[in-house]
Amino acid sequence: MGRRALELPGVGAAAQPPDLPDRRRGISHRALHTAELTRLIAGYGCVDLLCLDESGYLDLDKAGAKLLFQIFTERQERQAIAIASNAPFSEWKQTFTDPRLCTAIVHRVTFNAHIVETGTQSYRFAQTQKKPRR
Repeated sequence: MGRRALELPGVGAAAQPPDLPDRRRGISHRALHTAELTRLIAGYGCVDLLCLDESGYLDLDKAGAKLLFQIFTERQERQAIAIASNAPFSEWKQTFTDPRLCTAIVHRVTFNAHIVETGTQSYRFAQTQKKPRR
């Protein structure tokens, strides 16, 4: 999705944070409110399009979810976010385990959003099924 978006005129750059939980773990608790955290959030805030793929598989603790919320807040109504998830919003509470934070994140990413539901059929699995057997 992100690679395809880069082909569009005016998009410029995209970032994909599959390592976000690992990067958050690399920041000490003492540094959570320092310039290091500010730089991390700003780094994700300055690209034209932020792609978060496979978000249904993220395993975030409360600090990781807060960091993602801060990144979404930094980008709100200024830069685009594209999220691909195999989980409906009702299941996001498994990724974002704090109920209030989960609600805030869902509200943040759905406000003025274009939501495209593709169904539950896996595109990759469907393509595999179409291939002739050897």
